[in-house]
Amino acid sequence: MKPSRLETFADGVFAIAATLLILNVDTQIGEGPLGDKLLDIWPSYAAYAVSFVTIGIIWSNHHTVMNQIGRVDRAFLMLNIALLMCVAFVPFPTRLVAEHVHGDELRGPALAYGLTMTVMSICYISLWLYASRSNRLLRDDADPRVVSGITRTYVPGSFIYLGATLLAFISPIVAVVAFGAIAVFYVFESSVFGRAEPA
Repeated sequence: MKPSRLETFADGVFAIAATLLILNVDTQIGEGPLGDKLLDIWPSYAAYAVSFVTIGIIWSNHHTVMNQIGRVDRAFLMLNIALLMCVAFVPFPTRLVAEHVHGDELRGPALAYGLTMTVMSICYISLWLYASRSNRLLRDDADPRVVSGITRTYVPGSFIYLGATLLAFISPIVAVVAFGAIAVFYVFESSVFGRAEPA
């Protein structure tokens, strides 16, 4: 299989996952004055924004990875499927967090969201390390500086998300805020790293 075909399939999954996020917002509109209801569901807007940005960053990073791939094998395909499975799952914990921010049962949703992001990060770095180890699947002209830069950038992700997830045992709301902060951090981090990377 050509890498381009895999990337096309991945783009479809990213697009569907990002689109499903808005349905979580739509389902929060219930009975009552529309103006008040639109204000009351602000957690859904915030959760939508954080998860949409996160999926966008993952999509951008996936493009970065695929730009360095010259060939794929079955193991790489399976690792990619595991990553996309996590991406497609993101709307579910996003909805849980949005629905329980106001209540006393936020810990479970925060843990579900954090574990989803942690597992997704593990899938991501596993995908990259498998492809880049001994240049197993990389393009023949892959820039070693870009390859090492990607590795340095992706390795901390799992630990960052795990740390934020564990915060849920102390304060679920702090954990949720941390997930938002991580998304903002990666927006800036990806922008800076992306300047040195070929399109």
